[in-house]
Parts: sequence; C-alpha cells; structure tokens
Amino acid sequence: MSNINLVIEERAVSIGKFMVGRLLPFRQKRMVGPFIFIDHMGPVKLNERENFDILPHPHIGLSTLTFLFEGSIMHRDSLGNELEIKPGAVNWMTAGKGIVHSERTPEYLRHSEKTMHGLQIWVALPKELEQMQPEFFHIDTSQIPAWNEYGLEFKLIAGEAFGRKSAVPVYSKLFMIEIKSTVQQTVHIGHELFGEAALYILEGNIESEGNSYHSKQLLVANEGNLCEFTIEANSTIYIFGGEPFPEERFIDWNFVATDKAIIESAKERWKQQKFDKIPGDDLEYVPLPNYNK
Repeated sequence: MSNINLVIEERAVSIGKFMVGRLLPFRQKRMVGPFIFIDHMGPVKLNERENFDILPHPHIGLSTLTFLFEGSIMHRDSLGNELEIKPGAVNWMTAGKGIVHSERTPEYLRHSEKTMHGLQIWVALPKELEQMQPEFFHIDTSQIPAWNEYGLEFKLIAGEAFGRKSAVPVYSKLFMIEIKSTVQQTVHIGHELFGEAALYILEGNIESEGNSYHSKQLLVANEGNLCEFTIEANSTIYIFGGEPFPEERFIDWNFVATDKAIIESAKERWKQQKFDKIPGDDLEYVPLPNYNK
C-alpha cells in the first residue's frame, strides 16, 4: 500500500450491552469515499442467557451494509422484511427518507451458546437520493463475485473493481473488496481502484515501504493511492472506498444528511414515534439520546 496518510486504531465503543471496535467516523477522517461509518463487531461469545438484541431504531440518508464472519442476525424492518443474515451474505438496507429496523439473535439460537463477529457499515447516499423511498435487499453469498488470482482469494462484496460488479445495488461509485492469503506474498493493486481508498486488517499483518501494520488497524491512503504491499500468511484484509461526494455530510446518532434541518426533523419524528413501525417487533424501541435534556 503506497502513501499511507493515516493509521486509525479500532476504538472500543458500547452499543448497549455489546462492545464494538469503531473505525469510522474519525476526527481526522470523517469519511472514505461514501463510507461514513464502520463498526467491527466482535468476535464475542455469548452464552445461553446472552443474546444480540439491537432494539428498533431509525435511519435516514444512508444505506447499511451488514457482513458477518460468524454468527447469525435476524433482521426486521418497517417495510415488513424479516430475514436471517448468515456469514458471507450481505444485507443492504437503504433508509432514504426513513426506515426502522431491529437486529436480534434468531429465536432458535437464543437459548444456546453462539458467536457474533462481523462488520456493520453505513454508506451515505448522494444528495439527490437522500429522501428516496426506503429499500431492502438481501444478497446471498453465491451472488458475491469471488475468484482466485496469484494465490490470493478475492471477494467483491459491493461496488465495482477489477472489471467485476457486485450484485449489491449501490447508489454511488464505490468498492468493498475482501482479500485473503494463506502465504506471504506481494499484492499488486495497480491503478484498478478510484477515488479514496482505505485498507482494514481483520487478521494478520501487512508490510508497506518498510513499515508493518497489524490487525484492527485501518490504513487510509494518501489521495487514494493503493498500489503494492506485502500480505503476511493467514491474513484477511478489506479494501474499501470510492468517489467522495462534493457536499459535506452531517451525522447525528443514526441520521446522515447534507442539511442539519433534515436531521432535526427526523429526530423530532422519532421523539413523537411517527416513523413506521416494524411488524412483529413494535413493543419497544431505542429512545433518542438525551431526549429529556
């Protein structure tokens, strides 16, 4: 990886009873291309009395991308979707003008030991689509482009790269790529990518220009230059980014917008519980932070 401009370490953040490693946003780098939020969930083992329960909560102005390495999540949303996400598949939910969803341990796993591990990502929408109708798509692992090249295992989780296109229906020019290697070797990215780029090391190590980098680090490239680096044996990395938007994005709780007034309106709607409800999961919800302050 040439011209590393910034190294971001995972920061421990609580999301209720669950701890995650936050990567974006970061004070020195709020976004990479259209990617505005990335949490590394786990790995965490839950016993038969513990479950992953993210209560109903709203979003606007973004698409969520859920990608699991281990475990299982039952997704429900205010469009009426109810679907289990498993490792290797992608849940792609576009909030647009507003959607509510919950993420829970499926019923059949709630009284047994389980592991949770994955990435939770938000991708900001182009300004002209901020108020679009909400949508939800589930893309099975068989629909994700995967190939081997020079001893490396590639997956194109979202977007376009290397002359391939993922089935995930994105709304801007972006890419999210998984690369795995069982042996130490040099990775040549060349000039296949575009816009801004960053590299996240899930496990293992990489070396670039005489410097070593390790797991749970996010490496942000200077001017998006990703050219060549050495990947160590038994490493898994994710490269993501794309064309940045011309307008600034504001983020407040679960809301993203180009105009703070849109966010304030959404906050008021949530206070008054005017968002659509989730069929079958409408008895509790996450309150707006500092609602009584």
